[in-house]
Amino acid sequence: MFLLWFFVSIVSVLCPCSGENGLLHAYSPGDIIIGGLFPLHMKTNRSTIHGPLSCHAYDLQMFLHIQMMIYAIREINQRKPSDLHNLTIGYDIYDTCGDVSFAIRAALQLLKNQSDPQRCLIPDNSQAVLPEPKTKAVIGERYSEVSIAVAQVFALSSVAQISYASTSELLSRKFKFPTFLRTISSDEHQTKAIAQLVVRFNWKTVAIVGSDDEYGKYGSDKLAHIFNDMNDLCIEFIDILPGNFSKNNSQTHVRLAELVNNINESSAEAVIMFTKNTNVDIIMEAAIKHNLNRTWIASDSWSTSTKVSALPGMERAGEVYGFISKRNEVPSFKDYVLSVFNGTTDAILEHYLSHHPLCSNRSDEKRESNCSLLSSQEGSKQCLDISCLAECIDQHGSYNVYLAVQVIVEGLRRLLKRDDQRKHSSKFTASELLVEIKKINFTVDTTQIFFNPDGDPNFGYDIVYWNMTESRQRVHIKTIGEYWPEGKIKIPDDLVREKRSVVVTVYNCSKTCTSGQELKKQNKQCCTGCVPCADGEFSAENGETCQRCSVEMYSSPQRDKCLNKTIQFLRWSDPFVIILSCLDVFGIIVTIVFAILFAIHRSTPIVKAVGGYLCFLELFSLLVCFCLTFSFTGLPTAGSCMAGLPVFGLAFSLCISCILANLLQILVGFDFDTRLGSWMKKLNQPVAVVIIVFGIQLALCVPWLYFYPPFPDRKIFDMAILLRCDKGSKKFFIATLAYNAFLALSCFLFAFKGKQLPDLYKNASLITTSMLLFLIIWILFIPIYINLFGVYKRAIESAAVTISSYSILGCHLAPKCYIMVFRKEINNQQAITEYIRKHYERNNMAVVRS
Repeated sequence: MFLLWFFVSIVSVLCPCSGENGLLHAYSPGDIIIGGLFPLHMKTNRSTIHGPLSCHAYDLQMFLHIQMMIYAIREINQRKPSDLHNLTIGYDIYDTCGDVSFAIRAALQLLKNQSDPQRCLIPDNSQAVLPEPKTKAVIGERYSEVSIAVAQVFALSSVAQISYASTSELLSRKFKFPTFLRTISSDEHQTKAIAQLVVRFNWKTVAIVGSDDEYGKYGSDKLAHIFNDMNDLCIEFIDILPGNFSKNNSQTHVRLAELVNNINESSAEAVIMFTKNTNVDIIMEAAIKHNLNRTWIASDSWSTSTKVSALPGMERAGEVYGFISKRNEVPSFKDYVLSVFNGTTDAILEHYLSHHPLCSNRSDEKRESNCSLLSSQEGSKQCLDISCLAECIDQHGSYNVYLAVQVIVEGLRRLLKRDDQRKHSSKFTASELLVEIKKINFTVDTTQIFFNPDGDPNFGYDIVYWNMTESRQRVHIKTIGEYWPEGKIKIPDDLVREKRSVVVTVYNCSKTCTSGQELKKQNKQCCTGCVPCADGEFSAENGETCQRCSVEMYSSPQRDKCLNKTIQFLRWSDPFVIILSCLDVFGIIVTIVFAILFAIHRSTPIVKAVGGYLCFLELFSLLVCFCLTFSFTGLPTAGSCMAGLPVFGLAFSLCISCILANLLQILVGFDFDTRLGSWMKKLNQPVAVVIIVFGIQLALCVPWLYFYPPFPDRKIFDMAILLRCDKGSKKFFIATLAYNAFLALSCFLFAFKGKQLPDLYKNASLITTSMLLFLIIWILFIPIYINLFGVYKRAIESAAVTISSYSILGCHLAPKCYIMVFRKEINNQQAITEYIRKHYERNNMAVVRS
């Protein structure tokens, strides 16, 4: 506050209180003075070079706003009975040219002491009380950046400042701007309203154009913040125009070319212009020149601009939607204008009429042309058609000025009513009036007005659309909806349906996709296209991001949902399993039948030739092998996995060990080589051979089952889950099969050697065949097992076990049963003795008779 006091002191020194400093202003005396700050001219000749400042670019709307303030004050003064107990209101209105320096100079003029107009605002020292100003309240300014500057000046003397158009959110900070109020909604609500419109129309990409001032910068920043919180909306670009853009110089032309190029190359469905109307004038002229044909969203600074809407060829720029503070018509003001201001005059009116004298009678065609050029021929002696001027009255800005006057009058009425002694006196301070104004709550026509703690009213917005088809002469701006601060927006349903029905924009960007596709950005920053989801992903609807299906599921062919993967395992209903099961059942039955036959003929030579009691152990192991094949079918469990190949390895090694013991008996019994006789006889211990051979396999399988047991596992494929048994340890698995193969090879070699011995029952030959078949089966099994995937991998294991069992059952034991049943004549001791004798006679060997 001290720095502000110091700044105002300097300005006061540079700008003596006695002079008017060349500021265009209108003054009318009264018991109570209301100040006014209006940018009657929109631009100055300010540059980086020091020199005198002048104003240009006359604003017809501001002229009408000034006349509205004068009209409202005249109406109050003429009321009978008087609301202010015969006190009159005067005005002191200044043209600020939209420039901070001009506005501060005007503010200093308004804050002159009422008793001594020649006395400057600033006292002799900083500790003294500021003199009471002659102006008790001020209406203005239009632009937020100017209001921010003068609000801090007016705060020095606690003068109420009521703006009719400044919407910046910064001005709601009462700690910094304690005396500022307004009759227009804050940009906080306007930015939310714009965002709501974008959402309702299903626009997915926008561009934002702001400006480097308190209005454009904070408004565009707020919009960016809101849009960034929306996951499905993309900001193509944000362009902040420099503060001197409206000067339309060479620098402006460079920035304008960049902006036009950005807009032309963008895929934005809507371009939001949140900046001063003076900047918009330049941009829209370029948009028309380059036929941009975009959709524009106008902030309240230009949404009803008669100058922009009157630009020739406006339809080439594109369609315009906009927001404007709730509008209303001021009673009788249009008649007041048509009456040439009821014969009254003021300095500003005289200044305007000196440049635009009243027109004589004109034809309707000339009058229409004159209306469209009224605000653009500022430098010429363009005559004034009063009916055209009346048509230029805007219902929002003018009404906000009217409300500001009514607010001040209501505050005065409350203040005078509070203290009877002041009913006929204007001896009160600006601070007292400010307190009463903040408390007001009344209705003007149909508009209820009161201020919240931030000094903002609870006004909504009208949503407007620039209809360019109803009139060839000019754009018709019509209201199509409304927005209220509580977040409620109202737009015609048919218009919403029309906008939301657009699936692919004119820039070939997708807004939504069918199921199974997601929206992904293409070469442009915000342009999205429909990309099919990858295998194993899905997108339910509306271009949602593709999501991965769980491992137990796969994506449908349309990629719109996940389906459960098929659970695969070797089922009992499988034809191959049915065939194997029948073979296994048959094998079990045959094995049991063989066991019965061997038991019945256990004392016959043929049973002894097969190994005697060892044949029962051999049959038991084969029975176990046939039964084990059923563990490969059905849902894998811990028990079935452990009972598969490990137990088969044990059972089969037991079977082969019995065969090996039997072969050793044959070799020892018929081999008369004295050199080999001693150690061969030592090996002729069947029980010991079986225990040793089986024990080695047992030593391999027990650690396997204990430390690395096979377990149920699953292998996940694209559309199926295969349930299988993991071997637990590949090393033990290979070792078990290799040991069985070694035993089979040993049996094969012993049996091959035994083929030269006298063997009535062809035992050695049959064992050779069975072992050879076993080896062939498992040699073929290994490559098939390694390369095969799927449920039939376990079926191959089961088939290998079944065939291996049948090779021994069929080649080794079945011929013996055949002899027992059908060749009983050779199943006796005499037949064997005769066969051996003949064998040795054929080989010229002597037969020893005992």
